[in-house]
Amino acid sequence: MDARHTCCFTGHRPEKLPWGDQETHPHCVALKERMAAQLEEMYALGYRHFICGMARGADFYFAEAVLALRQAHPDVTLEAALPCAGQAKKWSPDDRSRWTQLVRQCDSYTLLQEHYDRYCMLRRDRYMVDQSSAILAVFNGTRGGTQYTLNYAMEHRLAIYLFDLNHPHLPPTHLVP
Repeated sequence: MDARHTCCFTGHRPEKLPWGDQETHPHCVALKERMAAQLEEMYALGYRHFICGMARGADFYFAEAVLALRQAHPDVTLEAALPCAGQAKKWSPDDRSRWTQLVRQCDSYTLLQEHYDRYCMLRRDRYMVDQSSAILAVFNGTRGGTQYTLNYAMEHRLAIYLFDLNHPHLPPTHLVP
């Protein structure tokens, strides 16, 4: 897929989201609505291929929003970028089930490596950025994988659309490379 028409995603796991795993919280609902609206805008800008790292939390929201977008626009594709074969192995049964259902609905997947090591998530994040020209991000300003991925995206001059967890009703901030 052409990077000019590819958008990836980075975002926090439930432990770093203000509402945790309470997806019915009004701020979570508002964020999901803004993500869906932004994906429609990305489609209007010519993006057709979306890549998701398939982590718990915001990645799940993104994957579900892309699958909903694909219902309206059948030319949309979703790729699961899997850091290692056992990504969901230690998760709760509900999270593993949700992950399995999402991966099954993807148009393709890329397995970055067979076994877990401490760098596999970073390799996955670099892969996603390297394949893309834009990134959507749910970020609260804390150190970690999301910050690393955003820094890498800035270095590679991707268009960045940053969702503010403190103001989930607002559209994302667009940082131009």
